[in-house]
Amino acid sequence: MTVEVDDPADARLADYIGLTDSVRRLKHEPAAGFFLAEGQLVMRRAAQAGCPPRSLLLAPNRVDDLLPELAALECPVYVASAEVLHAVTGFHVHRGALGSFGRLPVPVAADVLATARRILVLEDVNSPTNLGALFRSAAGLGMDAVFLSPTCCDPLYRRAVRVSMGEVLAVPYAYLDPWGPGLASVRAAGFRVLALTPAADAVPLDQVDVGPDDRVAVLLGAEGPGLTANAQAASDVRVKIPMAAGVDSLNVAAAAAVVCWALGRRP
Repeated sequence: MTVEVDDPADARLADYIGLTDSVRRLKHEPAAGFFLAEGQLVMRRAAQAGCPPRSLLLAPNRVDDLLPELAALECPVYVASAEVLHAVTGFHVHRGALGSFGRLPVPVAADVLATARRILVLEDVNSPTNLGALFRSAAGLGMDAVFLSPTCCDPLYRRAVRVSMGEVLAVPYAYLDPWGPGLASVRAAGFRVLALTPAADAVPLDQVDVGPDDRVAVLLGAEGPGLTANAQAASDVRVKIPMAAGVDSLNVAAAAAVVCWALGRRP
């Protein structure tokens, strides 16, 4: 059943207030135990992942074409004009559909390591756009899981979820916290750690011998600074993607896609 809302200050829309305030949202949403999904396809992925729905917020033109899986959710469905949506969220909601969902517990790192063979390990990746693209590559190119340093941004931040097309809800992830001992635990679990760097003395990716059943962890750093010296020192081998025409390196998300293609497990 839909409920029309015409007041941007309506307390029932509290989950959706100020979505352009990234500093506030990155702190508020994890603490409050929910995240936002933008667009019906991402909202459907959240529902398929078993995330409990809190509410949906729709533009009037999205009511009649609401996906059946979303229409069947047991939660309030609020409908508001474009003007009210803009006033509440702070931006033009061009997809006309937002959903608020409860967060599921984040798995323990050791449990995820126990069943994985190909993983990405991310240090200080604090761009939601890059993080979302990394998860999408991991899902589409055969990686089993993603591990995060405590300083990575929230994988369930709205932009990260949207850029990943909801794959952050499908790819298992866990935090390595504290970071140093966490990296050591990856090696202790039998993974060969490959640190991706543009350094001239790194081994070209196509010269790294990886068997189909080897346990491999690809370590990637933030856009710009890359991996810290300590993270590189914790790896087994430093690896580079050979570049042409004097280009130094790729964006971290693009570089991850190349590595996932080269090393991922696909049918």
